[in-house]
Amino acid sequence: MGNKQIAVIGGGIAGLTAAYYLQKEIRTHQLPYEVKLIEASEELGGKIKTVKKDGFTIERGPDSFLARKTSAARLATEAGLEDELIRVSSGKSYILANGELHSMPKGSFMGIPTQIKPFVTSSLFSIPGKLRAAGDFVLPKGKPQEDQALGHFFRRRLGNEVVENMIEPLLSGIYSGDVDKLSLMATFPNFYDMEQKYGSLIRGLQETTAKPSKSGTQKKPGMFLTLKNGLSSLVTAVEEKLEEETVLKGVAVNQIEKKNESYQLSLSNGKALSADAVIMAAPHLAAQKMLNQYDFMNEWKEMPSTSVANVAMAFDAADIEDDIDGTGFVVSRNSDFRITACTWTHKKWPHTTPEGKALVRCYVGRPDDQEVVHFSDEEIEEIVLRDLNKQMKIKGKPEMKVVTRWKNVMPQYTVGHKQRVQRVKEQMEQHLPGVFLAGSSYEGIGLPDCIDQGENAVRDVLAFLNK
Repeated sequence: MGNKQIAVIGGGIAGLTAAYYLQKEIRTHQLPYEVKLIEASEELGGKIKTVKKDGFTIERGPDSFLARKTSAARLATEAGLEDELIRVSSGKSYILANGELHSMPKGSFMGIPTQIKPFVTSSLFSIPGKLRAAGDFVLPKGKPQEDQALGHFFRRRLGNEVVENMIEPLLSGIYSGDVDKLSLMATFPNFYDMEQKYGSLIRGLQETTAKPSKSGTQKKPGMFLTLKNGLSSLVTAVEEKLEEETVLKGVAVNQIEKKNESYQLSLSNGKALSADAVIMAAPHLAAQKMLNQYDFMNEWKEMPSTSVANVAMAFDAADIEDDIDGTGFVVSRNSDFRITACTWTHKKWPHTTPEGKALVRCYVGRPDDQEVVHFSDEEIEEIVLRDLNKQMKIKGKPEMKVVTRWKNVMPQYTVGHKQRVQRVKEQMEQHLPGVFLAGSSYEGIGLPDCIDQGENAVRDVLAFLNK
């Protein structure tokens, strides 16, 4: 008998991670398995795309990952990039609310205050808004429930003003979604647990987060990491670690059929591939199409996706007359702006920008403003510059710009998401043993979350094949 075949469908970071760690386990334990990674596009990496242009390093997708989630830095180290890891430059960040920039209150975690003084003295909230937020200390905890909307949960604890001016801009920046539709339990179940245990979010955070240094001299390290040569260098380095002929690019999987104890994958190049186990690291709608003969996969049709666009613009530093001391800002919906956030990349990541230049990246595409993503490059540039010049004085047009559109690729974890994922997984275990899900559609959208899912899928496949 020949070696057993493992197919990994989707070459984003989840699928790439799965292929890498599978081959590592196969080599380490001399297992009789072979891996094939199948990617529909011509390159691996999914939303990770770095552009090198005129001395600038520009990320079209994510620009960093959370340091406290260690799997991404560990993968970079495995790929030989440990010395390339760079921690974010600490600097002020802002929230644009009611047409003005306000410093992010110190000691807040995802928009929830952990220190009282910075919150009380912040210009971001009115006195009634601050008093309403203080109600978190005395309001009873909510009744236990399976799930609820993020917005509903935070409004009940802290009031509308804190949600609209701080929590919503921050969370929408992560999930590109509507907080009044996003699932609490699929995004921040820790806050639900905190309320149930401590009866207060603020008190719960005070109890569970590290206390600031009393001397005030200990500088808090930045929360995010990136790579000196861009995040695409991680994709390239991991791909180079894969064995020859592992990766099949520019080929889609049209259909997956169960054949006795294995699976037959019908490919877009007219060929077929047999697999004893499958890691489905493709987006949810693609997964549904490959397995559309199974009614339980129709759950994914109910799961929406949103679109976003971003534009990176390079300027001569002298062209920004009224610069701002900080690394960027997010935008509250009560402001007359179409951009949702702005990163001063040259300050956040100085290594990306040549001396004497400035690099700014802005985002558009709120859940209620999806049409802007389809505008021309020139129209998006005009909207962004108009909004920026409400806060900064920028002379002329950018020297160079890179516009990126991500259409219908931001999965929305709406209320009940965890239950949907669980139902599909249970049905797959029964009807499709040996097929496993991984990727941003399912259990976390950040790079470390996707890497974790890839690693979990490796464990599941090996356990299945070793039975």
